Amino acid sequence: MNTVVLIGRLARDPELRFTQSGKAVATFSIAVNRPFSKTNEADFFNIVVWGKVAESCANYLAKGRLVGIEGRLQSRSYESQKGEKRYVTEIVANQVEFLEYGKKEKTNNSNESDIELQDFQPVYGEDEGVPF
Repeated sequence: MNTVVLIGRLARDPELRFTQSGKAVATFSIAVNRPFSKTNEADFFNIVVWGKVAESCANYLAKGRLVGIEGRLQSRSYESQKGEKRYVTEIVANQVEFLEYGKKEKTNNSNESDIELQDFQPVYGEDEGVPF
């Protein structure tokens, strides 16, 4: 079984591209808080979305928006222009839930390093606490 469920904030705006056959693919990163971190640490995950969902993500999501992702973990490798073998691990999303709505605002700078970690708050239900 290979299932991943994440809730986090976009660390950069989605990038939409189209394959040679015309299929839409969007990529973006999300920052997911480490729930029990005293220093508000977050993990960054690369997300890949295909088809109509990719187009919706590109049209309605922007850096900083809260999303829920359901998908699978995928590892792949490729050869760089210098001939070096590179390995990539990413989440291929089957479903993307927009957890915040509003106008998409363009940002001038969308580097992961620009994200202030203290802006991320863990997402818990009212009655949830320690998960054990």
